[in-house]
Amino acid sequence: MIPVVKFPQDYQVYRISPDATNRLAIVFDPASASISPIICVEIFDVGGKQPPNRHQWAVEMFFILKGEGLAHCDGKTVPIQAGDSLLVPPTSIHFIENIGSDRLYALCIMVPNEHFAELIRSGIEVDLDKEDLAVLRRTPFTPL
Repeated sequence: MIPVVKFPQDYQVYRISPDATNRLAIVFDPASASISPIICVEIFDVGGKQPPNRHQWAVEMFFILKGEGLAHCDGKTVPIQAGDSLLVPPTSIHFIENIGSDRLYALCIMVPNEHFAELIRSGIEVDLDKEDLAVLRRTPFTPL
């Protein structure tokens, strides 16, 4: 297999619903790279959070790239920040919320996909903005 290389400007980005306070930037998934897992960057607006959710078979891992939040899993709550990792086993009810004053960015890997990529792609396509690209490229961002 030839390696697949993608750049942040190539990621497809979606809001799962119009009122969602998070966006998902698909890095690799079964449709784009013929692989079983889905790998994406989840971007939480200030005050944003996921709805509580669970996966029947999939293991989900989050690596926090930037920001601070709370991770909720099966009734337990843990503070998270850049550099922290969270591993969610199958059937656990979980969600992440952004409690910081800036956006929260998390690398998310789900194995197997369990139709998550299809759910994301059924949402509303949006774009990464300059702040998102600065975080993903690890370059300084100065708001105007």
